[in-house]
Amino acid sequence: MKKLTPILSAAVIFLFGAGVTAFAQAPVTLRFAEIHETNYPTTKGDYEIARLVKERTKGRVIIEIYDNMKLGDEAAVIKKVQDGEIDLTRINIGPVTKYVPSLNAFLMPYIFRNTRHMLRVVNGPVGNDVLADAEKNNFIGFGWFDGGTRNFYTKTPVKSPADLKGLRIRSLQNDLMISMMTTLGIKAVPMPHGETYQALKDGRLDGAENNYPTYDETNHYQLAKYFIEDEHTRNPDIIIGSKQALLAKLSPQEIEIIKQATRDAQPLQFKLWAETDAQAKQKVVAAGSIVTTLNAQQKQAFVAAVQPVYEQQPPAIKQLIKRIKAVK
Repeated sequence: MKKLTPILSAAVIFLFGAGVTAFAQAPVTLRFAEIHETNYPTTKGDYEIARLVKERTKGRVIIEIYDNMKLGDEAAVIKKVQDGEIDLTRINIGPVTKYVPSLNAFLMPYIFRNTRHMLRVVNGPVGNDVLADAEKNNFIGFGWFDGGTRNFYTKTPVKSPADLKGLRIRSLQNDLMISMMTTLGIKAVPMPHGETYQALKDGRLDGAENNYPTYDETNHYQLAKYFIEDEHTRNPDIIIGSKQALLAKLSPQEIEIIKQATRDAQPLQFKLWAETDAQAKQKVVAAGSIVTTLNAQQKQAFVAAVQPVYEQQPPAIKQLIKRIKAVK
């Protein structure tokens, strides 16, 4: 076999090296699942993450948002992310607790004093520790959005815990939420988000629980017009990715860029949430919904009623609860 001439050898090395560089810098497209519609505040937050990531990676990492449950409902999406079929998702923490049990601390009823308290918790050491827990189950935790306060809405008036007893109310597919409802005397009916409207319509449910934007977006206000602002949970939503998929597609630096973009998208998403929440409340009230706002004494009745749920928690969750309450 003839030896390569010096010029030919240099050309081969140059082309091979250029090919490696070109391959390394080839754009990567990631799929991001979202259950809500395009104009929903969490979806707009997703698009802001995508914009920042594209800008900061100079077009190397492209995040495509698949909203409106195009990639499946919450439970299906979480499993697909874990298995590497979907790269990223913004998701309610309720169904994720099956994989990341420490998230249950954030679902405890009436655990957060207000939105500011929640933000300080999730963006601080407690939130960082919970995100780190996600990696034990093949996820990467990227950060948090505001999912609003969850409240009960029913077909009959509710003003106290006693009024909830015996009602069939849709629950997140989460043991803690089911336990909370059961403690209040509710007949909890866990089911996927997308099935709730039909169940309210055909009489399988007497009510559900969620925030104002979802109450509006899903048209649940047309079927269950009594809305009580008990604020039993103040949900941070979690942005998680597939550890399996992302480590194969991205460099550690690019993963850090997505984490920072998630943090930097927070102010916009929280602002959009507050605006959308107020607009949704105004819309449903105008459409005939009847809102009950609790005074301090009425609210305390709900807080007292769920104390057995706190007593039932395992030591690890009790420790997180203690840390959450200590955050000023």
